[in-house]
Amino acid sequence: MKAAMFMGCAMLALSASLASAQTAAPADSDTAIAEIVVTAQKRAENLQDVPVSVTALTADTLAARGVGNVMGLNNMAPGLRISANDAAANPKIFIRGVGLSDFNPNASSGVGVYVDGVYIGSPLAQMAGFFDLAQVEVLRGPQGTLYGRNTNGGAINVTTKRPSQAFTVDTALEYGSFNAITAEAAMGGPIVADKLAFRVAGQVVKDDGYTFNRVTGNDVNAAHHWAGRLSLLYTPTDDFEMLTQASRYVNRGDAIAPQHRALFPATAGATGPNGLCAPNAYASGECTDLLGYADTDDNDRAIDANLEGKDKVDLFGASNQATWDFGGVSLVSVTAWQWAHRNAVENTDGGPLQMLEINYRSRQQQFTQELRLQSNDSAAALNWVVGAYFMDETVKDNTRQDTLREIRPLFATPDNPEGLSPADSVAVFGWPYTQKTKGYAVFGQADYRFTDKLTGTVGLRWSADDKHMNYQSQIEDGLIVLLTSDQSKTFSALSGRLGLRYEVTPDASVYATYNRGYKSGGFFGGLATTPEEVEPYDNETLDAFELGAKTEFFDRRLRLNVSGFYYDYKNQQVFAQALRNGLSVLVLDNAANSEVYGGEAELTARPIQPLTLTAGVSLLHAKYGEYFSEGQDFSGNWLPQSPKVTFNAAATYVAALPSGGAVVANVDANYASRVYFDNSNADRLSQDAVWLAGAQLSWRSPDQAVEAGVFARNLFDKSYVVSISNIDSLGEDLLSMNRPRSLGAFLRYHY
Repeated sequence: MKAAMFMGCAMLALSASLASAQTAAPADSDTAIAEIVVTAQKRAENLQDVPVSVTALTADTLAARGVGNVMGLNNMAPGLRISANDAAANPKIFIRGVGLSDFNPNASSGVGVYVDGVYIGSPLAQMAGFFDLAQVEVLRGPQGTLYGRNTNGGAINVTTKRPSQAFTVDTALEYGSFNAITAEAAMGGPIVADKLAFRVAGQVVKDDGYTFNRVTGNDVNAAHHWAGRLSLLYTPTDDFEMLTQASRYVNRGDAIAPQHRALFPATAGATGPNGLCAPNAYASGECTDLLGYADTDDNDRAIDANLEGKDKVDLFGASNQATWDFGGVSLVSVTAWQWAHRNAVENTDGGPLQMLEINYRSRQQQFTQELRLQSNDSAAALNWVVGAYFMDETVKDNTRQDTLREIRPLFATPDNPEGLSPADSVAVFGWPYTQKTKGYAVFGQADYRFTDKLTGTVGLRWSADDKHMNYQSQIEDGLIVLLTSDQSKTFSALSGRLGLRYEVTPDASVYATYNRGYKSGGFFGGLATTPEEVEPYDNETLDAFELGAKTEFFDRRLRLNVSGFYYDYKNQQVFAQALRNGLSVLVLDNAANSEVYGGEAELTARPIQPLTLTAGVSLLHAKYGEYFSEGQDFSGNWLPQSPKVTFNAAATYVAALPSGGAVVANVDANYASRVYFDNSNADRLSQDAVWLAGAQLSWRSPDQAVEAGVFARNLFDKSYVVSISNIDSLGEDLLSMNRPRSLGAFLRYHY
């Protein structure tokens, strides 16, 4: 804690000294950095006035970086880490080391995802919706009052473009490497003047894939999805508005096709210190998996796969947000209903033999209702919000795991023609279950201005989740039942916020906050064979202490926001691997406490009118305390998905042309230090530091209606591991690789 506090104090001292030392510059509105409005506290506020660590990403920024889903946000905000082992579902979102790697459909991340104020609870649905956007906000640290449920790590707040009374048309067409096509279109305008407006938007994404399958001669890891959204804005009077939305998302692209890495050494020379394959022998052919296969060409863009799976995901969402303005106060109602279906067939072993194939079959539906009553007068000494929240969710899963089908003939007899041998893990394992959750919360937050410069904040939220899990573990679709369980439990907790903000000058403020966040306990949604594995796990809690400063200098040509934080992380929910009866299984349980601390800084500068510079850096210390799991000692190990250092930077230069048009150049770069993908911190289950860069060059018409240009993403064609699934019992690691360099052109039109 001392290290974090020292860092925070040093940052505040630096900001204060800069504030006192700055010299006046000639006022020039053309060079001032634009004000950014965020809704991090459920009301529209200037980013610099909000005592929260938040990064706001505009639509132009997202387009310049080619962000097409939540995965594209990786490292675009300090401390933000996002990866996936699936093509169209289950992103693993971490902020400041806080998140969860569980990919089961009843799991909940420690980072909440919200789209237009609606909580997207299902990991099946968090990869969709990234088109026709207005802004994305990344809130770092627990949001225990206004967001509450499962936001102990932070929140990603997505805002789409609203209907307006002006008729508009937006289109964009992009073509790139691997025959990648992204087409987007939106239009909107009045239906009834000043009363009713609409906006309809759609997106189609498709490519041929970037990994060659030597078995079939096909390219795999291909994308293919489409999405649509209809929005209606009803404003019959000046004191009432209603935004109604409906959206649909359909994915028919490939299931992820990972690289196969064999682990069982066949010779002494290929044996490493831990008994598994030595790193220098991975592609030698002297190491194989359990069935004797090895990928030996050391080409991470080619595989041998007997099965080319599909990740079929269907989503639907509808929401209604109504706001009544009663003068001094407003009443806000947010009602939403969503469903998500997934049927993914996956060649999980990544090889040419039928060693492990999984069919993920999941369904989720969710109804939510939030009511908020909040004050309207920002000039008043007291501003407040009180509210209540309800959620009704049902998750049904019937996933099946076909293990070692290739060797069934070895066990076949007249009495056992199918070659079934559960004792040797030669079987189809299934774990059908239904989990029902009813969630409740009441909350309130107040900001009181003690003086013109000093404001205090207090917030409190009580939450409860009533969960019922009906679970069965079986073999061969119920031929053998290993386990049945029917359990219910209520998980409740208090979370909240205390804070002080002091305005040093109109352009500089400092803040100190305490936030408590929590993530609800629950039931494991993976394959279990013993009653102990399906016992409920407990809530995890996080107490966060943060010091920060938000400053602007030189007539708003330079913006610098810094923070230092310390987390006391208790009963952390950890997803881990264990070896049982010769088979690698996954478990979810509460680990011991962890300690997380660090510091962050974000800078925006506009030294001259055509040039805008941005940068962000995060320094993180994130380690387990005492943690033993399935006989393994992970105490003192680094938390997965938590690089010590992340850095991002971008520059935009707009060169005016005599015609009135402009040439726009964008370059960006980001860096992440070593990342561990497993609690063991094994070198083989990590990715070394990676630098990435991108660029975009375009021409804009004088009226800014047309923009055309070229782009390069992953400019230097870096190849690195995004995520690793280790299956030690089968003698293999599965490596999910990044997308190779993409070169292309685009055309955008706005009317």
